[in-house]
Amino acid sequence: MELGAFSVSLAVKDLGASKDFYEKLGFEVFAGDASRHWLMMKNGDAVIGFFQGMFERNILTFNPGWDGNAQELPAFTDVRDLQRHLKDQGVELTSEVDESGSGPGSFMLADPDGNPILIDQHV
Repeated sequence: MELGAFSVSLAVKDLGASKDFYEKLGFEVFAGDASRHWLMMKNGDAVIGFFQGMFERNILTFNPGWDGNAQELPAFTDVRDLQRHLKDQGVELTSEVDESGSGPGSFMLADPDGNPILIDQHV
């Protein structure tokens, strides 16, 4: 089961301060919109999303259909197929994608320690 590109989505208090701090660690902005309170930064293969005022907690994020540079893949496992597979395995979901749809969609689950996991397809 291929979940797609992995990143950590951080719930930040001050987008500018977070951006400045992570730039000092060698991260560079490669996607996002600061005017809408979110940025994606990358250092090598490490990807971090910064989201101000959007989430209460940090989230592990997987993006089916994207590579590590947020570029669309020619082939990937659709988010609805991933959801069906996890439900068949008895995994409890905290939110679900409409399985009758197509294209972008997302669902969420939590690991045994309560860490939120977002499966978020943009294509």
